[in-house]
Amino acid sequence: MSNSVVSASAVSAREADVLALLGEHLSNAEIAARLVISVRTVESHVSSLLRKLDVPDRRVLARRAAASWQGSAPDAAGGLPTPLTTFVGRERERGELATVLRTHRQVTAVGPGGVGKTRLALAVAADAADDFADGAWFVDLAPLTDPGRVCAAVAAAVNVGEQPGRGLAEVLTTALADREALLVLDNCEHVREGVAPFLERLLPACPRLRVLATSRARLLVPFERIFSVPPLSRAGGDESDAVSLFMERAAAVGWPPGPSVSEGVVALCERLDGMALAIELAAARWPTLGLDGLTAGLSDQLRMLAGGARADDRHRSLRAVLDWSHDLLEPRDQALLRRVSVFVAPFTVEAAVVVADPDGVSGGWRHAHGADSTGGADSMVGVGVGVEVDVAAAVADGLGRLAEHSLLTAVPSASGTRYQALETIRQYGTEQLVRAGELAGVRSRHLAWCLVRAVALREGADVGGGEGRARFDAVAQDIRAALAWAPGRPEQRADACRLAGQLAELAFARNLLAESQERFEQAAELAADEAAAVALRQAAGVAGCRRLGDDMFRLHLGAAEAARRAGDTAGASRDLAAAATVAYRFSTSFPVIPVEAEVKDVLARAHELSGAGDPATEAALALAEAAVTADAFGALQGAVENTAQETVAYAERAVALARLTGDPVAESAALDALSGARCWAGESFGAAAAARRRIDVLVKSPRTPAGTHEVMDALAMAAGTALGVGELPQARLWGRQLAGHPLLAEAGHQATSWLLVTEAFAGHADDVLAHATGFRTAWERSGHQRSLSLGAAAASVAMVHGLRGDHAARADWLAVVERADTAEQHRKGYGAVFDAMVRLHHEDPDAALASVAAPPDAVWKWVCWVWLHWYVALRAEASALAGHPEARARIDSARGVVEGNALAAAQVERAQALLDDDVPRLLATRAAFEAAGCPYQAARTLVLAGGAHAAEGRTALSALGLGPATADVDT
Repeated sequence: MSNSVVSASAVSAREADVLALLGEHLSNAEIAARLVISVRTVESHVSSLLRKLDVPDRRVLARRAAASWQGSAPDAAGGLPTPLTTFVGRERERGELATVLRTHRQVTAVGPGGVGKTRLALAVAADAADDFADGAWFVDLAPLTDPGRVCAAVAAAVNVGEQPGRGLAEVLTTALADREALLVLDNCEHVREGVAPFLERLLPACPRLRVLATSRARLLVPFERIFSVPPLSRAGGDESDAVSLFMERAAAVGWPPGPSVSEGVVALCERLDGMALAIELAAARWPTLGLDGLTAGLSDQLRMLAGGARADDRHRSLRAVLDWSHDLLEPRDQALLRRVSVFVAPFTVEAAVVVADPDGVSGGWRHAHGADSTGGADSMVGVGVGVEVDVAAAVADGLGRLAEHSLLTAVPSASGTRYQALETIRQYGTEQLVRAGELAGVRSRHLAWCLVRAVALREGADVGGGEGRARFDAVAQDIRAALAWAPGRPEQRADACRLAGQLAELAFARNLLAESQERFEQAAELAADEAAAVALRQAAGVAGCRRLGDDMFRLHLGAAEAARRAGDTAGASRDLAAAATVAYRFSTSFPVIPVEAEVKDVLARAHELSGAGDPATEAALALAEAAVTADAFGALQGAVENTAQETVAYAERAVALARLTGDPVAESAALDALSGARCWAGESFGAAAAARRRIDVLVKSPRTPAGTHEVMDALAMAAGTALGVGELPQARLWGRQLAGHPLLAEAGHQATSWLLVTEAFAGHADDVLAHATGFRTAWERSGHQRSLSLGAAAASVAMVHGLRGDHAARADWLAVVERADTAEQHRKGYGAVFDAMVRLHHEDPDAALASVAAPPDAVWKWVCWVWLHWYVALRAEASALAGHPEARARIDSARGVVEGNALAAAQVERAQALLDDDVPRLLATRAAFEAAGCPYQAARTLVLAGGAHAAEGRTALSALGLGPATADVDT
């Protein structure tokens, strides 16, 4: 109701109800009938409203009420679901729980199932959401069957995704560390083993976060504050919360009880013990049973179950209501209810037909009609002589009846009506399955249904897209539930293995990498040795996409052992070789790199098992040898030429052998080794060519985990090496492709690193700063990951700020560089290049020269890959501008190094023109810079030319987002 009419504190809940009905122009008698109160009580409320609202008469009161209710209802808070029915009563509990929540960081609303914990928590959360800067989130844990997935459920609710190289728990904690928010965890009782440790990790790390949980039992964490949720109040007769709830829900189904049954409704709610679910179930039956029928049926059930040995005190009232509702069903509907209770997510009629086994369910129909049936899931079931009823229609009819009994909820969807049971009813149905001896059979059919759905998902729309994603989400919880029980049953082991493998592939396509790896490993545990090796190789590929080098190493070793047990010695050799390769090729993704002796032992065992004549094995061994040799050579400073060429030879042999296998992933990996070897040998163009070739080779690669990992790595390497030889348009193209890769959607720092560097060198300042915010946010959420590419990206942003003259922002980003990479790399490699560019921009050639003073051979390890051409070109230009006595020699030396790099060659040519004071020659380099896609250096050429050209150059720099150069730059 609008605050312009009345404040919440001035009018009671019942007065608000009366006021709303006055707005509908109802008489006192009609209001009394609608609210099941006496006419005298209505008159009293009207008099009170006239006084509180200070209006002269009933007509004005009605007009104001009507006007206020024409407005829209308030929006739901933040991430809280919007209930489809009104929240009734509980004003006292609502206020008390809100008070407790304000003074304690973790509150658990505890009470029996069906008492109304969820609705109370949602109401309190909606009231409190505005008190939290970041609002409130709601997480329903009811669908979970594995306590270990609590973190994943919370992450999904708060829209936090996985990031390469980090566990989801760490990502989530980092994301919420500074949030001021309320987290509502609903239905915790069945996953307490997961919720308790999750909260013990989360809350200390997130000091401004509060948690409101609902559970049937305490979570047993030391900081927990318990709030016991009582039954609905029955005091106050026809104005009690329990009666108000019953009347509201009964009216909602089209049969509002009249005043004549008021006392009977009060008695009914008393006997239902004020349990919200029980009251709602009773109200749903009101149109068909009426007060007499409800009272008679409930009386028998309560007497039979009260204090019975089947239930403890905590569950007695709810179980009585559920048993009563269940026993009111015909046998065929009882069977249907217990069988569909196996579904976790909303299900269709077609799904119910398969899992509920209509041949068995129809036993009730056959018995009722004196007929026989031999039909299967897709057959027509006979229900009488000469009469046939379509099974799907019969099941749909039964589901409709269950929905009418409020035992199922009908959920409209784009694909038709789906049905879902509350968690308490699902648990009740499972107990009934056990009692009926049907649990194993129904779960087996559910497992089979999950397999069919998984296969259909794989063959249908891409689950990474909108339609496919929705289809996956609709069935994923059921697949997970099936995989929670099936592996423990020997007769289901094979199907469980197949389903785990299917889910692993689907989760990968859905970009749920952690689950994909987990399910591949689960499939491996259930499979025979040969199939286990295949699954472990897939898991290793997923680990690669996650930048988890230690997992890749472990999984390849596990695959090797499984292959060896299966008698596949060649496969075991390939897996061992892959493990050795990973240890060197992806060493930066290891928390702790395996010791050299261990890796060499792995490679030796790979050779022992290799045999002869298998091209794939020979290629894998050659790649491992190339990786080991390249790494050993890279560790040497000033290695001799023949050692460098030997490294290249190893890599070229690996490429040739990999090409013979016809496997694009193997060829790309070998080309990566060749690119690295040529880089160490000083062959920058050869390194770039090999990296570029990987992109072409991988066009034919299927979207397997290993293939996807290879594509991501290839894009990064291609972008970096293209930048290193001055091919800015190509570097930008591949950088954008990497930034748009779906698996990096949650890792913006990894995705955009090379794009940032490329745009910075080109001088596109506005583009750099536009991407910088997302880069930094993702990097901070990642827990401040460290790598060379991340450090270079942060340094490129610092450089742009430096070029703009924003020295405070530059210092801030240089601090990020120190945390994103090692200080030595920053100082000797890209750090020197970026610093020299800033110093030259601000006309301080002496300081620029100091940054690149060391000969390239002295800093070879840091500059040989991407930065060599930039380093020598900047060193030549700084020497010319500073008047260094060796400037001419350095220019001549640089010219030989950068030959073929149009961009760097133009800079060296410009250095020569500056040294010779040849302005026409200097201006001629402008066209070369523009052709190379570097507007920054083109504009700077004009500035260096001086005179009228300088003014034009400064205008061009301003257009790029770079302010006029100044003589002052911080050190």
